[in-house]
Amino acid sequence: MTTTPLIRVENLTKHFPITRGIIVQKEVGAVQAVDDISFEIIQGETLGLVGESGCGKSTTGRTLLQLHKPTSGKVFYKDIELSTASNAVMREMRRNIQIIFQDPYASLNPRMTVGSIVAEPLEIHNIGTAAERQERVKELLELVSLNPHFINRYPHEFSGGQRQRIGVARALALQPDFIVCDEPISALDVSIQAQVVNLLEELQEEFGLTYLFIAHDLSMVRHISDRVAVMYLGKIVELAARDELYENPLHPYTQALLSAVPIPDPVLERKRKRVILEGDVPSPANPPSGCRFHTRCPIAEAVCKEEHPEWREAVEGHWVACHLAK
Repeated sequence: MTTTPLIRVENLTKHFPITRGIIVQKEVGAVQAVDDISFEIIQGETLGLVGESGCGKSTTGRTLLQLHKPTSGKVFYKDIELSTASNAVMREMRRNIQIIFQDPYASLNPRMTVGSIVAEPLEIHNIGTAAERQERVKELLELVSLNPHFINRYPHEFSGGQRQRIGVARALALQPDFIVCDEPISALDVSIQAQVVNLLEELQEEFGLTYLFIAHDLSMVRHISDRVAVMYLGKIVELAARDELYENPLHPYTQALLSAVPIPDPVLERKRKRVILEGDVPSPANPPSGCRFHTRCPIAEAVCKEEHPEWREAVEGHWVACHLAK
């Protein structure tokens, strides 16, 4: 794997306006879904992105692909700035950057056959003749371990795991470099989750893909990721290599998340100290001052309420935003 960044994110912010009024709508606030985050994704790696529901993970992934236009900040694919790219440039970029959606039931058009769904990106980009596209669709279905004779079936005829494989085939149709996997296993049975993750790993090895893997399941993120970023209330609070983060978490929020992951050893499990967070996640429409985690942090001090923690490299390759982390 190289050390060349494929995706570079600089001070990315995405706020959704809160409006009031029926005829004349007035902006009365904003949901700060993503707030001033910066990171890189190295070519060929999988960057895991974890955090509680509503912390901004999916918004981050969609804003990278410009499905949501950023409020401010920059997103680069190689040296091309996507955040200011024209529609024509973005249309070309869609061949290189794709997404696998979270819900395999909602992300496939129920009125279209599987063949039409997987062929749609090829038609939009005018790739091949109708016969060539059909052959390509059969190849893609085989690639994700589905019967190529299923091309005339409809999504309702498939299980959740099979539908997610169709979503993977559609994402691969244009031979992209970078795929945002937006919680691709959270809606699936546990028995199917491992199959989909193994498929993603096999495809990455075969085609040299780069992933942003968004998930709740910390054990699955450890399995698939090279590096892991932890997000809380629109901010990335910690970023490190997978083993470094899991063995030496510096941020209190990361420590709390990891303490909830079960250990398959009853003796160690009994000895382990759980970190229980009190209270609820604050509203992203009205986040706390200073460090956003201070309202639930078990070690918070006065400085945490007043000043934003600096995003700093605590040890080589291990970044954290915490006044008290050492």
